Amino acid sequence: MAKNLLAKKIGFYIILVIVWQAISMADIWPNNIFPSPYEVAEDLVYTGADGSLFYGIGTSILRLVIGLAMAIVGGIVLGIFMARVEVVNQTIGSLVLGLQSIPSVAWVPLAILWFGLTDAGIIFVTAIGAVFAVTINTYTGVKNIDPHYVEAARNMGAKGSQLITNVLIPAAFPYMISGFKQGWAFAWRGVIGAELLFSFLGLGFLLNVGRQLNDVSQVIAIMLVIMMIGIAVDGVIFKKLEDKVMSRWGLR
Repeated sequence: MAKNLLAKKIGFYIILVIVWQAISMADIWPNNIFPSPYEVAEDLVYTGADGSLFYGIGTSILRLVIGLAMAIVGGIVLGIFMARVEVVNQTIGSLVLGLQSIPSVAWVPLAILWFGLTDAGIIFVTAIGAVFAVTINTYTGVKNIDPHYVEAARNMGAKGSQLITNVLIPAAFPYMISGFKQGWAFAWRGVIGAELLFSFLGLGFLLNVGRQLNDVSQVIAIMLVIMMIGIAVDGVIFKKLEDKVMSRWGLR
């Protein structure tokens, strides 16, 4: 079953490349507007050979990991407080819902004013873009815990941090996984968007260089790299983690 699914995906992308090549060969648009797959692959090889591609990937991933880790920790803490303390939910909770609607890129001017053109500014944009998704999903997960489980844990002596780490977080974890996935997606968009505007290394920087040089092949090549990293992270990390959690909870 898994092999058939993989074969279908590979076949789909092969067909996509063939169609892309056919459109390119038809000369509907000039090459400097619509490059062929071969020209894009050439750009990938070139940026890989001079090291700029791998340096850009490493820089963006490092910023992503730091920002997402901060968002997950902050989101879990805030989500639990919102779920367990009603006054926090009524005050900060409404603020979180409002802030979630702000796109990550809208935080960039504030990040530049606060942190300047530094890594800290990009990490701030990355974290702020992800933290609210984690917060809301953590809140939802904790709110949906059967109160009898919490009471039973308290009767057995669990309280304070022990109740949080041994009862609330494990019970809410299926919801929290969804928050992590959403947070990762928002964080990845945030880091690339911030790098585009900061013009400070990373894959977003390489995208901006391609734009400045009118090199459409480089722009498409870097976009493909960004997409492939997204597919890989979602399939290798979050899909397996989600399947494991759902299986353990008997949801699959």
